[in-house]
Amino acid sequence: MNREKEIGMDLIQSIIERAKANKQRIVLPEGTEERTLKAADRVLADEVAEIILIGNPSEISGMADRFGLKHISEAEIIDPLHHNKKEIYSDLLFNLRKEKGLTFENACKLIEDPLFLGCLMIKNGNADGEVAGARNTTGNVLRPAFQIIKTLPGISVVSGAFIMFLPDKTYGENGIMVFADCAVLPDPTAQELAHIAVATGKTTRDIAGFEPRIAMLSFSTKGSASHKMVDKVVEATRLAKELDPSLNIDGELQADAAIVPLIGQSKAPGSKIAGHANVLVFPSLETGNIAYKLVQRLAGAEAVGPVLQGIAAPVNDLSRGCSIDDIYKMVAITANQAIGNKTDKLKADLNFTTIS
Repeated sequence: MNREKEIGMDLIQSIIERAKANKQRIVLPEGTEERTLKAADRVLADEVAEIILIGNPSEISGMADRFGLKHISEAEIIDPLHHNKKEIYSDLLFNLRKEKGLTFENACKLIEDPLFLGCLMIKNGNADGEVAGARNTTGNVLRPAFQIIKTLPGISVVSGAFIMFLPDKTYGENGIMVFADCAVLPDPTAQELAHIAVATGKTTRDIAGFEPRIAMLSFSTKGSASHKMVDKVVEATRLAKELDPSLNIDGELQADAAIVPLIGQSKAPGSKIAGHANVLVFPSLETGNIAYKLVQRLAGAEAVGPVLQGIAAPVNDLSRGCSIDDIYKMVAITANQAIGNKTDKLKADLNFTTIS
């Protein structure tokens, strides 16, 4: 096994162990999808998370018998058409969306959609996170998340991060880096880019488990070029520092200045980030998406993600070509995000109590 695979497996195992130590309730709206059901059985067998399956109970039971899945009976199974919280969820959705023109009648219909139901369960405190997308499009997965769960306090956008496992462990954090945004927002404003940086710092802490050193990337380093695209990154860096003063962040930096110590020292002397970044925030989706795919293919890196970030509770979207193992890992990752959210809330509550 090559070195980046070993590093990747070490981190994934750490993520799984953190999930096991503080089990979260993860809802799987595609409960009658074969890979999802098999992944859920494995999650339950390994005690990684508590699982809530949405789907016809008879169909789920029949599939479990057919595939020899011995642990599905340990899951909570919710029939989207017949369950005892339909009225609660209908009222909740109606109140959330009535100003957008949603009628109560339509709310009653929408809650029968497993993707809407899953998000309502999270909003109502009956689940901690969601994983979907093995059967549904990204748009279908994210729409109810945007409408019901919405974004974290202080964050205006949802973005997607990839955890990159590099063959050369001299880069990043022992060969691990986090790239964002590589999946969601095509052309962020300076404010949106700042929010992406803050959200990526949280993702790094919650999932990768190390302290982020964030480089805000550009084609300029510290004024070496003048352009409105550079100005955006400079302003985003300033705003990100204001949003979260605890973050170690610097910009604008060219990619080589961000990750190569000698070049960083030459181009940005005095910067604590230049040459030592373990998180790269790209100025646009175009650059981020191209970069992670090039690093993946040309450098032989392993890319895990996208991990969606910025949502008030974790909702993660799978590729429709995903494997059982992909779903299993994403459940563990989602659990880690939920743990991180609860830890942040506890810290905020304690701080508020101390100040009061």
